[in-house]
Amino acid sequence: MAQLYFRYGAMGCGKTMQLLQVAFNYEERGQKVCVIKPATDTKNGAKLLTRIGPERETDFCFDRRMNLFRHIANKYANVDCVLVDESQFLTPKQADQLMEVVVKLNIPVICFGLRLNFRLKDGGFEGSTRLLQIAHKIEEIKTICDCGRKATLNTRWLNGKLVTDGPDILIDDGTNEIKYRAICMHCYYKYKEM
Repeated sequence: MAQLYFRYGAMGCGKTMQLLQVAFNYEERGQKVCVIKPATDTKNGAKLLTRIGPERETDFCFDRRMNLFRHIANKYANVDCVLVDESQFLTPKQADQLMEVVVKLNIPVICFGLRLNFRLKDGGFEGSTRLLQIAHKIEEIKTICDCGRKATLNTRWLNGKLVTDGPDILIDDGTNEIKYRAICMHCYYKYKEM
């Protein structure tokens, strides 16, 4: 029986690498996968690229208006698994449409994404929130902070300073240095008070 999975973790924990490993495992056994990501994720175009090298073209990128159930039912109903990268950018409706893929098409869907945004105070990402509510299985992918503790928070750094407010998506315009880091709660409070 197919299920909806949400595998979440802080930035840099290897979510995309794990997605590529799952795709490889299916394909090594002669099965088909459909790999998708949101068009919002503009880095690398339609490609999934990991920090350690492996990469892959997606089957399609979706925007916030796309009906994922309808698109998958029409073009990818013959796949054995749907893999979603950067699933925090799903709309709640699209998360529900992925559940429809599981229930109506009997295709497992595995979503990889962030649980929280960098603000840590407004509920995080709407796609992640909905996946946490409806997924059959929720699994954490762990990583560590610079200090060695478990990193659970995603932080945004603007010109070397921790920032805790701003839009979810901030594109580097070349005028400011924008970085993201996964850190633990101890380091968060230490950097926030600096």
